[in-house]
Amino acid sequence: MFDRLQRPFLTVETGEAYQPVRLSYEILNKEVLAASLEKLTCIQKAANPNTWHWYWQGECEDQHFESVNSFQKNSSHPVRLGTFIIHHKKLFLTLSSFKRACLAVPFFHRFLDLSVARIQFADFINKVFALDERLPHGFTEIFKDEELEQIIQQRLEDYEQVKQKCEEAPSAENALTILADYTRSETAKRLPYAERYAFELDKHQQQDPEVIFLAFYIFLRGRELVAIKRWFGQAGYSLADAADSVIDGVFGDLGIDVID
Repeated sequence: MFDRLQRPFLTVETGEAYQPVRLSYEILNKEVLAASLEKLTCIQKAANPNTWHWYWQGECEDQHFESVNSFQKNSSHPVRLGTFIIHHKKLFLTLSSFKRACLAVPFFHRFLDLSVARIQFADFINKVFALDERLPHGFTEIFKDEELEQIIQQRLEDYEQVKQKCEEAPSAENALTILADYTRSETAKRLPYAERYAFELDKHQQQDPEVIFLAFYIFLRGRELVAIKRWFGQAGYSLADAADSVIDGVFGDLGIDVID
């Protein structure tokens, strides 16, 4: 354990933990999509077909990374933040950290019209890596659609069962107890190695997109905290602990009081 505490985990150029993420978009108009990407100065066409790189420059110059106070940007060699690939009628944006994913989703929402491409999922890994650890070869090998969908479906089924129990509870107190027990059980579970977040914008068309993006940030940030805390030996650190920390940070910064 002492050896691990002395070893830092792998980070990316902008300072945050290396945790692979893949954003998946449904393509509704491929020609307009390609044109929209190539209009951005932060996007450069790659040598491979149907591939573009996203750089920390141009329109995203002001994107902020808290952990790079000592990082010196070089305008002639901008940091590559991610890579877009069109494959099997899907647009994938591969990124190397949760922070980059949380910045990318609202950023590209501004430039990609919903009639052109619509975000569907974020697939990610719930761990940090040692400096000398063998890294995953590719996102296809890491993220198996069947396994990720099974996790989501099981979560939905569990939620529906709890919802039914709450509705059938003899009193509000009993319903709250059922809900509290479910929450404690969920937050104490071991996180899967790979997981999927579904955006489901179709179901929330009337909701402010910023609220959806904030929920995504809270979801990922909590899992990032769990991975880091457990790396440093805090085996009992749970999603409940992370949620308290993240929510306090988010709503504290916004000056909003959260009722316990």
